[in-house]
Amino acid sequence: MSANDVTFRPATRADMHVIAALFRISTEGVADYVWSTLKGPEYEGLDLLDIGALRYSREGVDFSYQNCDIAEIDGEPVGMLHAYPMGEDVGHVDDDIDPILRPYAELEEPKSLYISGLALFDDYRGSGVGTRLLDFAYKRTRAEGLKKISLICFEDNQGAYRLYKREGFKDMARRAVVPHPMIHHEGDAVLMVREN
Repeated sequence: MSANDVTFRPATRADMHVIAALFRISTEGVADYVWSTLKGPEYEGLDLLDIGALRYSREGVDFSYQNCDIAEIDGEPVGMLHAYPMGEDVGHVDDDIDPILRPYAELEEPKSLYISGLALFDDYRGSGVGTRLLDFAYKRTRAEGLKKISLICFEDNQGAYRLYKREGFKDMARRAVVPHPMIHHEGDAVLMVREN
């Protein structure tokens, strides 16, 4: 199987568990932290992956299956792109925001398509499918009438960082990662932007 065998489709609510699993991979602990902080009767007794799936089953919000596309090979999900347009007024962070999440909230590019999550299951890493997902994101950016695409990359995730540099993303800003046992990275989180 190669990247040429991949097809893309909009996600459906039925994909919510696949989306949560892939989003969990893409955020390398940040999603687990966010999901662990959620309170309410709907989350009682659920494990973190089920909480993530419940969040992605919603409609009309940024973190919804409606903002996801699924990469498939032979009808099986192998990867996911979660992206949504950023408004003009991003980057203004309330004083009461969770300090662990503050760095990510400060790293936002106005009027861009923000890739919040791009991930593949392990067997498909290094196969070229990730590059195909980026190509798909560029098309989506143009279709939405946006001129920029943005994402946040951990600087110590050198494989992803090099890929984004090769793809024309430039470092725009960085913030120190606030250490937490659930988050798998240290150093800086980097806002990277590509003109489309």
